[in-house]
Amino acid sequence: MIIICQKCTSRLQVDETKIPARPFIIRCPKCNSSVNSGSSPAVEQSAIAVGNSPSTENPRFDQPKPAPLFEPQLKEAAASPDDSATERLAELLSGLLHQPAPAGRGLPNARRSWNPRKALVCVPEGQRELVARGLAENGYQVFVAEDTRQAVDRMRGNELDVVLLDPRFDPAEQGVIFVTREVNILRPPQRRRLFFVLLSPSLRTMDAHTAFLNNVNGIVNVNDLDELPSLLERRFREFNDLYKEFNIALGVSAL
Repeated sequence: MIIICQKCTSRLQVDETKIPARPFIIRCPKCNSSVNSGSSPAVEQSAIAVGNSPSTENPRFDQPKPAPLFEPQLKEAAASPDDSATERLAELLSGLLHQPAPAGRGLPNARRSWNPRKALVCVPEGQRELVARGLAENGYQVFVAEDTRQAVDRMRGNELDVVLLDPRFDPAEQGVIFVTREVNILRPPQRRRLFFVLLSPSLRTMDAHTAFLNNVNGIVNVNDLDELPSLLERRFREFNDLYKEFNIALGVSAL
């Protein structure tokens, strides 16, 4: 039997073999308050005890499973093991030369090159490789979430700069609701440092009015995913220009 402390909401598990027939009182080990079994509305059969979502599960009993880091270079090396070190070095140098400059480079608060943007990708399985590889090849540090739990754990345990969310992400666990909730509960200073992008199959790319109505920083139609890095770079440039004086006053770098 599970009883919920009404003061600190801790879940207390009681051995059913030792439960008396009449209502009883136990002491919560966390807040030291008395809990009456007869008045406690939450028992093992209640809805709060059988939930199977990130909002109802108790994270203290489960190890966090954040979204893993996407590493395209390892896959490329495995696909072509005979490439010489010189050829691989030439490819890396060529990629760096053709890589677009980060928005705001040259400004006093420009983002440092050794500090890549950290992006969390929350999209259906069929689009993960395309989105993640495109961002990784353009200097992003990319984390790919396979389900809602991985997305929420990564958002809670890592300083992210970008979150890309497709409304069709993990529909079984209502992924779009929980990821959006994690963004909406951020305090204003934290929210200003997070770039929230909606990948939509129906909305128009970079529609500022629709983005405002959806409480996101940008919208990209899934038909334009091939141009995602360049679209984000342009939107970042506009975003950093908007907050340029504000960031300088706070002494923080551009996003």
